[in-house]
Amino acid sequence: MTRRAPSADTRETDDGSGAVRRLAPHARRFLARRSGVLVRLALWSLAETGQAFLVGHGVARAVDQGFLAGDTRRGLLWLTVALVAVLLGAPVIRGVFAELAGLTEPLRDGLVRHAVDRSLGPAAAGGPGGTDRAAVSRLTNQVEIARDSFAGLVLTLRSFVFTAAGALLGLLSLHPSLLVVVLPPLSLGLGLFLVTLRPMAAAQRRALAADEALGDHAARSRAALRDLTACGTGPAAARRGAQLIEDAAAAARVLAGWAAVRTAALGVAGHLPVLALLLAVPWLRGRGVTAGALLGAFTYLVQSLLPALHTLMTALGAAGSRLLVVLDRIIGPERPEPRPERTRAAEPERAGGLGSVRALAATRTEPALAAAPRPAPGAGGGAVTARATAAIPGPGGDAPDRGGRPADRARTAAVELRSVTLSYGVRAEPVLDSLDLCVAPGEHLAVVGPSGIGKSTLTRLVAGTLVPSGGEVRVDGREVTGRPPAELAALRVLVPQEAYVFSGTLSDNLTYLRPGASRADLDAAVDALGLWPLVERLGGLDAPVRPAELSHGERQLVALTRAWVSPAPLLLLDEATCHLDPAAEARAEEALARRPGTLLVVAHRLSSAVRADRVLVLDGTDAVCGTHDEVLDRSPLYRDLTGHWQGGPARRR
Repeated sequence: MTRRAPSADTRETDDGSGAVRRLAPHARRFLARRSGVLVRLALWSLAETGQAFLVGHGVARAVDQGFLAGDTRRGLLWLTVALVAVLLGAPVIRGVFAELAGLTEPLRDGLVRHAVDRSLGPAAAGGPGGTDRAAVSRLTNQVEIARDSFAGLVLTLRSFVFTAAGALLGLLSLHPSLLVVVLPPLSLGLGLFLVTLRPMAAAQRRALAADEALGDHAARSRAALRDLTACGTGPAAARRGAQLIEDAAAAARVLAGWAAVRTAALGVAGHLPVLALLLAVPWLRGRGVTAGALLGAFTYLVQSLLPALHTLMTALGAAGSRLLVVLDRIIGPERPEPRPERTRAAEPERAGGLGSVRALAATRTEPALAAAPRPAPGAGGGAVTARATAAIPGPGGDAPDRGGRPADRARTAAVELRSVTLSYGVRAEPVLDSLDLCVAPGEHLAVVGPSGIGKSTLTRLVAGTLVPSGGEVRVDGREVTGRPPAELAALRVLVPQEAYVFSGTLSDNLTYLRPGASRADLDAAVDALGLWPLVERLGGLDAPVRPAELSHGERQLVALTRAWVSPAPLLLLDEATCHLDPAAEARAEEALARRPGTLLVVAHRLSSAVRADRVLVLDGTDAVCGTHDEVLDRSPLYRDLTGHWQGGPARRR
């Protein structure tokens, strides 16, 4: 954990005295506002004092005045008194718990409010650093630890004070010499235990700090998962996570060591008084201590004093140290949030961030960009460029559109991204960073890149299902952000990898996006996409479809045919042919490319990229756009991907 201020460092390493000083004013105010609850709790606890006194006293009197004196009736009467005292403890405990809720629940509510205010304050103010990820641990784990620890501590402190008072008064009433024998070993064990409290609190504090650091790292890694995948820094993040896990385990081992010391102190306090009393029996008998008084003293030790001491030491050693540390972390001075560690390998080579795609247009002339529907091979094409490698069609770069008509340079671009940035978290590096892209009407664009680089993100942005962090996305000249679903459906069709087919007839599925489609239109679509074998197997276009009985490839063919029938001018295929064999994929893409309109395909095979008019390569630092041959020459990543697809090294043609 990075320490950037003395106060933060002190809070990680002090022995607990500083925390006590910081929390004392808060504790006094909290308890002062609940004085009525404390008084009622003390009144119920006084009954425990009487109960502890009567149990040992009844046993002593039953022996001395009853059984040893030959009066069995009196002996049984005194034992009955002791039994009644024990039974009366049940309603006492019930009353104690009823009053305890008046302390624990307000504490929990106050801690939750404080944790929320502390977390949301900086975020609402828009300050640097984003949200406080440690707030998740405070609101869930730490608040409940504080509530449970406080309840246990109040119960045990109250029980020890009032039970010990009753037992010590009972020992004094039996014979003062009993206190001389019992008090020294009790005090020794309790003193040894108190010595361990401060180092135990420090160990508890380090364990909680390690837990928060691990949770913070997990939250950061989850938010930046795409960035880590795109830039290959996942192993470094995994090593950092493993180190934090080891730190948390080491802190837990230290805490367990001090817990063992505490247990040893508990053994001294729990067994030494009994042993001392046994060894002192001859001396006590010589000073006039009766057999009943000795038996009553053993009863006080075994039934009241030692159990209360055992519970107190357990609570102080565990619940007390946890409560001190957790309260200090929740309501104490705010600690500077640790900055994520960066390795040299993870630093970006440019401004713009880790794992981002930054495409800079060297020249931005919108009429020229809109006039590049289908650049001819070798003519240079690409509104998306990397740094100074722009290649924009010149005045003579017009090409016919899919209908055979000359391209109109004044027409609106089918897809246009203007400095689009997208991040998946407040602190995550952008997946797309200032991306400029222009796709002309009728153009066929293939998007390639490694997994997690942002290809699906790009299609979702164009489809309007994802809002960019910055910049503007336009389809057919209209901004898609905030547009109603009905208007978006008229502009584009997005076919994802997991094709959606619903129960109903096959015709219902194919006409879902164009309810008025004629049977001739459906026959043409089925013929173009090669869907006739499925139609015949099902029993015709009006046959019912059970989605669970279709293969993944058949579902994709149904979804692609539905997209062909749709009147939308833009088709977005996000690996929508991944379950088709190469021949079926080629037929489907060629059919969709012949369809009037624009086609944007996220490619997972080389053949998809080769069939496209242009290829957009997203590589994590730059974007390169051009024909297959141009991108093969300009993009090392594309050459690597081409070699992978072909099963060997790519050749520059």
